[in-house]
Amino acid sequence: MYKILLREDLVPTIHLFKIEAPAVASKAQAGQFVIVRVDEKGERIPLTIADWDREEGSITIVFMEAGATTMKLAQLEAGDYIATFAGPLGLPTHIEKFGTVVCVGGGFAVATIVPIARALREAGNNVISIMGARSRDLLFWEDRLGDVSDRLIVTTDDGSYARKGVVTEPLEELLEGNEKIDRVIAIGPTVMMKFCSLTTQPFGVKTIVSLNPIMVDGTGMCGCCRVEVGGETKFTCVDGPDFDGHQVDWDLLFARQRIYLDEEKRSLERWEQLSKSGSER
Repeated sequence: MYKILLREDLVPTIHLFKIEAPAVASKAQAGQFVIVRVDEKGERIPLTIADWDREEGSITIVFMEAGATTMKLAQLEAGDYIATFAGPLGLPTHIEKFGTVVCVGGGFAVATIVPIARALREAGNNVISIMGARSRDLLFWEDRLGDVSDRLIVTTDDGSYARKGVVTEPLEELLEGNEKIDRVIAIGPTVMMKFCSLTTQPFGVKTIVSLNPIMVDGTGMCGCCRVEVGGETKFTCVDGPDFDGHQVDWDLLFARQRIYLDEEKRSLERWEQLSKSGSER
């Protein structure tokens, strides 16, 4: 069992947990993930490592309430325990001195991009970060990302805060500008990562995306996270989660994501019924 040391509600539906997991914290690196089970009968879900403290022996995760398991997880408080916290899993993000790197984080994936931006800056890169959300009330960690970036651009789809628009707009402006962009790392919703890759492709700038959204088991056993990259079949959980966005077969990826929509809907409906019946007792 793994103890929740800290709970913080970043926005109404996005939560931060600090978990006591010294073995995971001792080896965690930027870009890796953990597999979480709320209880022994719960499903396994992958969550990217947002931060770690090796001395404290803790791992920070950030998650958004989207389905039955994340809603169940969101009911826990500091002092509660979760059944499984396996990791660190996946290959860490490749870090070296590239030059100028643009880090793009969409939605709650900003928590994922922060340790990557930090590692890139520590390696001597000039880090320009772009963070975006649908609206102001879904933005968080602007200060954290700003602290590990040389420049930060914030966008909201509805214009309720900072620049109105989507993250690909300032990304394209940077690519068209006078400063040479050496690499782009884009993490967020699958559709955002696809369009970031399409934006950078004409400029020939290598673009790395993290394909965590299609993982289920997280250990290479189930095969659900198969993705075609450069004409070859890869497993997101063991060969990634980072891949060259210009080589990903995005149409196949979207098709695979749709496979479990009905099951996810039924699971959420069951959870809502159980929650309602519990609150009525």
